[in-house]
Amino acid sequence: MIDALIFDSGVGGLSVSAAIRRRMPWLPLGYVCDNAALPYGTKDDAWLVARIVAVCESACRQARPRALVIACNTASTLALEALRARLSIPVIGTVPAIKPAAETTRSRTIGVLATRATVRRPYLDRLIDDHARGCRVIRVAADALVIEAERLLKGQAVDPARVREAIAPLRAAEEIDAVVLGCTHFPLLHDYLEPLLPSGVHWIDSGAAIARRLESVLWGDSAPADRPALAAAAEAEERAIPSPDTNSWATAASAPGLASALMRFGYAPPAMLEIASPAVAVHVS
Repeated sequence: MIDALIFDSGVGGLSVSAAIRRRMPWLPLGYVCDNAALPYGTKDDAWLVARIVAVCESACRQARPRALVIACNTASTLALEALRARLSIPVIGTVPAIKPAAETTRSRTIGVLATRATVRRPYLDRLIDDHARGCRVIRVAADALVIEAERLLKGQAVDPARVREAIAPLRAAEEIDAVVLGCTHFPLLHDYLEPLLPSGVHWIDSGAAIARRLESVLWGDSAPADRPALAAAAEAEERAIPSPDTNSWATAASAPGLASALMRFGYAPPAMLEIASPAVAVHVS
C-alpha cells in the first residue's frame, strides 16, 4: 500500500509529484500515466471518461493507494464524478488556479494557458465567473506544449519556436501580469516560458494547492510533526499485505525516455499497465 497514487495522461503529473514531495518528502507515492493515449486533448469526451476510469481502476488495484490524485486538468474536468462513484478512496482533482491568479493580478488581466479540452469546457467558465469576475481573461489553447514537456523530460530537445508560437496570443495581449498554467505539463516548461513575457508576470500552477489538499485528506488536523509518525504507523499496519513490486505504471511502459523521466522524480522504471478497453485508437479530430 502507498499513501497516494498520482495519475496523468503523460509525465505532466510529475510537476504535481514534485510539489507533493516538497511538502511531504516522507510520503510514499506512486505514479501512473496513460501515455498510450496521449494527448488527451484530441479525444472524444465520452471515450476519455471510460478510458480514465479503466486506467485508474486498474492502477489502484496494483498500487492500493490511500488516495488518488488526478494530476490532469482534462481528466479532472471530465471524470472526477465517475471516479468517485467507482472508487472507495478519496479522489483529488486538479483545478486551474483561477482564484489565486485573480487574487494576484493588479492589472485585472489574466492569461490562462491550457489544453484545448480545458479551455473550451463550461467548468472553466464557472471558475472564472466565481473567482475572476471583473478580470479580463485571455484563454489560450496550447496543446503543443504538452508534447514539448514530454520531450523535455524524456531527454529530447525542446523546440523554442513551438513554445513561442503556442503562447503568441499572450505575447500580443497588453497588461497581463498573471498567467495560469492550466495543464500540469506546463510548469515543466517554466524556464522556457518565463523569458517570453515581461518580467514581473506571475506564473501560477495548482501543484502547491494539490499538495495541501492531499495532506488534509490523509492527515486531517494532525500536527505537522506527527505526520511522519502517523505514516510509519499506517505502514506497520499494512506489513501483512505484500507491497507492490513497483511504484510506477504506464500504458506504454517501453516508450523511449519514460523510465529515465520517472527515475529523475524518484520512481522506479514503469511496469506495463494492460488496459483492454476502450481501445486507444478511438478519437476525434
